Amino acid sequence: MELIRSLSGFGEGIKINSCPIGPGQSLEYLTFPALERLGMVKHLVTTRSGGVSRGEFSTMNLSFTRGDSEEAVRENYRRIGHVLGCAPEDMTASRQTHTTNIRRVTGEDRGKGITRPADYQDVDGLMTDEPGLGLVTYYADCVPLLFADPVHRAIGAAHSGWRGTADRMGRCMVQEMERAFGSKPEQIWAAIGPSICQSCYEVGEDVARYFRELDSETERTRRRIPEESRWRRGREGNVPRVVEPGRVPGKYQLDLWLANYLILTDAGILPEHISVTDVCTCCNSKELFSHRASGGRRGNLAAFMMLCPLGEAD
Repeated sequence: MELIRSLSGFGEGIKINSCPIGPGQSLEYLTFPALERLGMVKHLVTTRSGGVSRGEFSTMNLSFTRGDSEEAVRENYRRIGHVLGCAPEDMTASRQTHTTNIRRVTGEDRGKGITRPADYQDVDGLMTDEPGLGLVTYYADCVPLLFADPVHRAIGAAHSGWRGTADRMGRCMVQEMERAFGSKPEQIWAAIGPSICQSCYEVGEDVARYFRELDSETERTRRRIPEESRWRRGREGNVPRVVEPGRVPGKYQLDLWLANYLILTDAGILPEHISVTDVCTCCNSKELFSHRASGGRRGNLAAFMMLCPLGEAD
C-alpha cells in the first residue's frame, strides 16, 4: 500500500493495520492508538483495500447507494465484521444528509441500514452506550469524528463535511452525549479522521465566510494549539488559520482538520484527548475514496465504532 506514511499529525495521530483475508490478500484499515488504549472500544476507518468490489468501487466500498453490486457490498461488511468481531446484523448505519442530527442507537436498531431497512432519515451522527452495537458512518472527503467516554462507557461517530463543520457537529455530539449519558467534555476522547486536506480543498467565498469566526481570535487560537503541532510549522507569525487565501482571487483553502479541532476544544474536550490525522483522501485517492479526486465516481469509506462488553479489552 502506497498510503503516505507520515501519520503522526497532532498527538499520536493514526496508524495502518493489516488483516490477512486469504492467500496474497489483506484488508488494510486505520485506527487511533489513543482510542485503542482506552480498552473499551473497537474502531476502524476503512481504506480501499481488502474488499471484493470492482471498477470505480474497488475494492472495499461500503455504500449500497452508488451503483455497486449489493452482494459485493454485503461481503465487504462481512469482512469488516470479521475484524471487529461482530456480524453485519449487529451494525447500524447513518443516513447522512449533511445535518447535525444525532441518533441514539439501541438494540432495536441492530442491522438498520445494513441488513434491514432504516426507519429514519437525516442522521449524520450515531451514539450508544450499549455494547456490541457497531456504529457505521460514511466518507469520501468529509471528516470522520469519533468519540469515546471511558467513564460512562459511551461512544459516538459523526460525519462532518464543510456544512456539518460550519454547524459545529463536534460540539453537537458532545452536548448530546452529555444529555444522554452524563458525559462531561473533559472525560471524552475524540479523533479526527482521514479527509480532504487544506491544500486540496479549494472553496469559494460562500463557504469560507462560515469559518472566519474560528480565525477571528488570533491570540486565543495561538494559545490553544501546542507549539509542537504540525499546524505551527512553516506558518508566518506561527498562527495557523482555518481559511487561507487561495491560488486565485476569490478562492480560499479550507482546513477542516483545524476547524474541527478548534470546535472540539471549544466544546470542552481537552487538547491532549484529541487525535488528528494528517492523511488526505484526495492526495491518496488510490488508497482512499475521494469525491473531489474522482469527480464523484467512487465508493464510500466507512468508520466503525463498537463498545466492548465489560471485561473485554480492545
